[in-house]
Amino acid sequence: MERLVIALGLAAVAVLVAVLLDRRRTDAPTQSAWTVPEQLDRGEFTRPDTPWLVVVFSSATCDSCRDTAAKAAVLESHEVAFEEVEVGASPDRHRRYGIDAVPVVVIADHEGVVRGSFVGPPSATDLWSALATARDATPPNV
Repeated sequence: MERLVIALGLAAVAVLVAVLLDRRRTDAPTQSAWTVPEQLDRGEFTRPDTPWLVVVFSSATCDSCRDTAAKAAVLESHEVAFEEVEVGASPDRHRRYGIDAVPVVVIADHEGVVRGSFVGPPSATDLWSALATARDATPPNV
């Protein structure tokens, strides 16, 4: 009986120590946001004379990048240029614009000012809406 009381006492002490140690542990730090460029050099991208540019920074090994590029390609029109910048084919542009995650979608105006962006795969509706919102909020090219 004495051994049982000692074992229960030791177990209670171990539980108390575990609870106190768990309370002292701090939460993991919040992760920083992924980099999205604020400005693009329109001369580096397809059809620099169009009012709008949609760029998908991607990787050939990324399934969601393929889906994102397919959704974004549908936006191409007379006024909207589309380009996919795959990291294996164009690592210099990924480095220059600080792309550290894929897919990254950037919507830029005629001056290259980024007016909308997504890190990760957006829905087609969100992508189309972001372009429409940017177009509505930005004065036309004078």
